[in-house]
Amino acid sequence: MTVATSRKAALEVRGLEAGYGKIQVLWGIDLDVAEGEFVAIIGANGAGKTTLLRTLTGLIPARAGTVTALGRSLRGLSAARVVKGGVGHVPEGRQLFPLMTVRENIDSGADYLPDARARAPRNRAFVYDLFPRLKERERQLAGTLSGGERQMVAIGRALMSDPRLLLVDEPSLGLSPALSQSVFAALKQINADGVTVVLVEQNVQQSLLLADHAVVLETGEVKLRGTGAELLRHPRVREAYLSL
Repeated sequence: MTVATSRKAALEVRGLEAGYGKIQVLWGIDLDVAEGEFVAIIGANGAGKTTLLRTLTGLIPARAGTVTALGRSLRGLSAARVVKGGVGHVPEGRQLFPLMTVRENIDSGADYLPDARARAPRNRAFVYDLFPRLKERERQLAGTLSGGERQMVAIGRALMSDPRLLLVDEPSLGLSPALSQSVFAALKQINADGVTVVLVEQNVQQSLLLADHAVVLETGEVKLRGTGAELLRHPRVREAYLSL
C-alpha cells in the first residue's frame, strides 16, 4: 500500500541502492516522508536499516537512485553538507567523545555551522529543557555517563545543528525499559515541536505506536508500508516482530 499525503515532502527517496564493496545492501528503496511526520523504519538485524540512514546522510555513497530532502538533492553531498542543509543524524552507538564533557559533546553539533553557532545558546537551552539531567551533568565527562544519558547527549548534539529533519538510529539499544521510554518521549516532543523524525528501531511495538507511518525493511527492500496502527495489526508484523 502506498501512503498518500497532501503535505509538503520532507524526504523523497527513489530507487536507492547502496552497499559496502562488492556487497549490495539496499535494493531500490522508495520512501516518502511528509513534513512534520514521525516515520518508523523497522526490520530485523541485517535488514539494511542503518545502511539506509548512513546513505541518506552521505556517510555511504549511493550506487543508484535519488534522495531529496527539504527540497534539495542529497545525492553526492558530503555528510557535513547534508547537516548544513537541515538534516540531523543520531547515529547507532551514540559515537560521543568520551574525554569531552557533556556540554562540549553537545556543542560539537554546531561547531562547523556558523548559523547554528549563533543560535547555540537557544538550542542548548532547548536540549536542557528536554533532558534536565544533562544540565546537571554538563561538566561531567561523557565517558562516565550511563547508556541512557549518553543517548540523550547524542540526541542533544544532533539538535544543536537546528535540523528540520532528524534521522535517529536505534536510540533504545542497550537501554532499560524505563530509559527507553524517556528517550521515546523526547523524540515525540521533538516531533511535536515541528521537527520531522525518521526513526530506525528494533523496538517494533513502541515505534509503531509513535509513528504516523512506517515501513518494514527486509533484506534491503521495503516489504510493507502503512500507518503505524495498520502495521501493528498486520498479521505478518505481529508474527515476525511482535511474537503474537
